Amino acid sequence: MDTVVENQKGEVLDLVLSGIEKGMSYQTYRELVRDLAKKRATTGPEQLESLINYTELNDRRMARWDKTLKISEETKQTIANLDSNLVFLVLSESWCGDASPSLPVINKVAELNENIDLKIVLRDENLPLMDKFLTKGSRSIPKLIVWDKDKEEVVGDWGPRPNIAAQMVEDYKKKHGKLTSEFKQDLQVWYNKDKGQNTLENLTQLLTLI
Repeated sequence: MDTVVENQKGEVLDLVLSGIEKGMSYQTYRELVRDLAKKRATTGPEQLESLINYTELNDRRMARWDKTLKISEETKQTIANLDSNLVFLVLSESWCGDASPSLPVINKVAELNENIDLKIVLRDENLPLMDKFLTKGSRSIPKLIVWDKDKEEVVGDWGPRPNIAAQMVEDYKKKHGKLTSEFKQDLQVWYNKDKGQNTLENLTQLLTLI
């Protein structure tokens, strides 16, 4: 049994390190999404009109979030004072509606501490890694994996949604069985009103527990 556990640990370690090695910076990811939007294309194997439209929409959303996100001085200081050497490894796709409000927040957090490196990989190109970090059995994104470079281990993960949005989704699914396009629009309205603060709170709490 111990051998199986050790093999599983080793496999996760290899997948995470591989993801970090080939991961792109936030700037490169933004350029990728921007270029895809201009070309009317999307990440992933399926070039569906709906996914292309979401990619275009998400490019505009991330541009807005990059400019408007506000972080209190207290939170800035809390994040800046953390001394762990970390990598934020994020699984995402250009069409993901939950990634567009969350990735700019994750990036801003990483920028506040020189000991945090942010790397982004595409989910559908990294399914073995994704399958080690499922959410209730689902390949939900964005998924943040926190790697401690000194401890050489995963010390936390987050996603695909901040806790308030996650509860909204769970409650809606219980009542209606599945998410509708109307609910997804309502969720984006919530993201806009929240202004990234719930995600910021979640990430700050996660980092202070590491």
